[in-house]
Amino acid sequence: MLYAQTVPTPLGEMLAVASDRGLCLLEFVGQPGVERELAQVQAARGEVLREKGNAVTVLLASELAEYFGRRRRVFGVPLDLVGTPFQIAAWQALLAIPYGETRSYAQQARTIDQPTATRAVAAANGQNKVSIVVPCHRVIGSNGSLTGFGGGLPRKRALLALEDTSAQRDWLNETP
Repeated sequence: MLYAQTVPTPLGEMLAVASDRGLCLLEFVGQPGVERELAQVQAARGEVLREKGNAVTVLLASELAEYFGRRRRVFGVPLDLVGTPFQIAAWQALLAIPYGETRSYAQQARTIDQPTATRAVAAANGQNKVSIVVPCHRVIGSNGSLTGFGGGLPRKRALLALEDTSAQRDWLNETP
């Protein structure tokens, strides 16, 4: 069984979908591609979607509130990632990026021992179905520029500002 729950955040409502094993999907409601990602999760798990949360989505909602309140830097919610082995390797590398730090796509490619696969890593990051918890927002261009983020660059900018440990910034007002 898959369980769906919407979770309010300061950056907008998010759709959380979890199996009994862990979180499969976390995306901002209304962003392009959410329906496609949800269909991929359902096809991969072969399970029916119930519009009711479970223990995983309840834990996630609590941890997201702590994260946005700057009381959590590492998520403990279990994950049930849906993707190819390469994508999952790229996402595991994302999980290793510490709170408040960023990496380039080239650095991520080297992390998974695929130094010539920068574009493939970027594509895998773009297919990440678990926003924020699997922190694809922490990957930026080699020149330091903000690059694609499924939730939009204003949200990416706000998430990076939230995690900025060098100053006590008003991260929510960083969003244009």
